[in-house]
Amino acid sequence: MADQTNSTELLTPTALAQPRRFPAKGEPLIHQVNWVGLKTLYMKEVRRFFKVQTQTIWAPAITTMLFLVIFTVALGRGGKEVLGVNFATFVAPGLIVMGMMQNAFANASFSFLSGKIQGTIIDFLMPPLSEGELMLAMVAAAVTRAVLVGLVLSGAMLLWPGVDLSIAHPWAAVWFGLMGSIFLALLGFLSSIWAEKFDHNAAITNFVIAPLSLLSGTFYVIDNLAPAFQAISRGNPFFYVISGFRFGFLGASDIGDTNMAVLHGALGLGVVNIVFASIIYLILRSGWKLKS
Repeated sequence: MADQTNSTELLTPTALAQPRRFPAKGEPLIHQVNWVGLKTLYMKEVRRFFKVQTQTIWAPAITTMLFLVIFTVALGRGGKEVLGVNFATFVAPGLIVMGMMQNAFANASFSFLSGKIQGTIIDFLMPPLSEGELMLAMVAAAVTRAVLVGLVLSGAMLLWPGVDLSIAHPWAAVWFGLMGSIFLALLGFLSSIWAEKFDHNAAITNFVIAPLSLLSGTFYVIDNLAPAFQAISRGNPFFYVISGFRFGFLGASDIGDTNMAVLHGALGLGVVNIVFASIIYLILRSGWKLKS
């Protein structure tokens, strides 16, 4: 009798008059941004690289730290100063942001490419995520890895004798660090779309990323170069990232003689990232090398 009474109460006009808990047919469940899907993909990518953190965070930090050890021992003797500070303090910020950029590229270039090779790319393309949401989640995860590597590197370099990581302009350190990481994450994402095997991705790393990083003023100021090579260096976006990030720590940079030159470099990097992200968004929408 109790069960019959409860069933009757469920069918009363009051219960039937309550608003529907589900939308009508054809009414979209996701109106503007799929925040749940965006967060889920971001967390998936973060957990993926964090499960192997020895390889993805600690090992790159140690490898980059070796550059500091080698170059300060080889070139930093005799009290050599660059931009008014000892060589170890000069080179440390450049190495930190270089490690951040390289790992942002490595993280963003892996997932899509491995999905294409293993045949699991459908796991990225089928969920109800727009192209912009997909790109945002992948880039955000890559930037997260870059920031973690940067923090580990900063802590390790503070233990090296002679390194002073006092921050003169926090906004520059944050802005150029994030813009550099985003730029390399976007480049890695584009590389994973273009590449058809891991050899293609390795070629981008070895023949594009590594040379642009090492020849961007990480270990020197471009004023020491011939005018022609100075002009070439100023066409390298890595130069502005490394010099601007160094400006955040030292308060001095070889971008220009004034702080306004650094600000122009910061705005330029922001514009480059916006344009680059727009191009990748259009490529994603076209399905190039993804849906064929």
